[in-house]
Amino acid sequence: MSLTIEIVTPERKAFSGPADSVIVPTAEGQIDVLPGHIPLTAIVEPGEIIVVNGTATEKLVVDKGFVRVLGDTVSILTEAAIDENKIDLDAVAEAEKRAEAALNEARTHKDIDPAEIEKMEQILRFAAVQKLIKRPGGRN
Repeated sequence: MSLTIEIVTPERKAFSGPADSVIVPTAEGQIDVLPGHIPLTAIVEPGEIIVVNGTATEKLVVDKGFVRVLGDTVSILTEAAIDENKIDLDAVAEAEKRAEAALNEARTHKDIDPAEIEKMEQILRFAAVQKLIKRPGGRN
């Protein structure tokens, strides 16, 4: 018996597949979901999701979101997700620089849409998590 894992962002399905277990960073701490887990809904914190299937391990960096465990299905809805192997620290640094400049500019205008500010803050938060996970000597 195995789990079915699905990780979805507003833009795309970041991951979908079977797993023996999945480790998820939640507001209550890291949880390890195995087949037969009790039903659960929790807040996902920015961090690393580890999907284990046999001898294969997939690691994804995610932003905040929600996880739902129902039966042997684990559904994770998150603002952003990327496979750790695809993180480009130079691209992350460039995105972070652009978001910081745009955020500083936006804060000087009183008529800026709060959703735009939230989006720039989300980019900065996700960049910070990617750098933390991928940095030399980090978790990877």
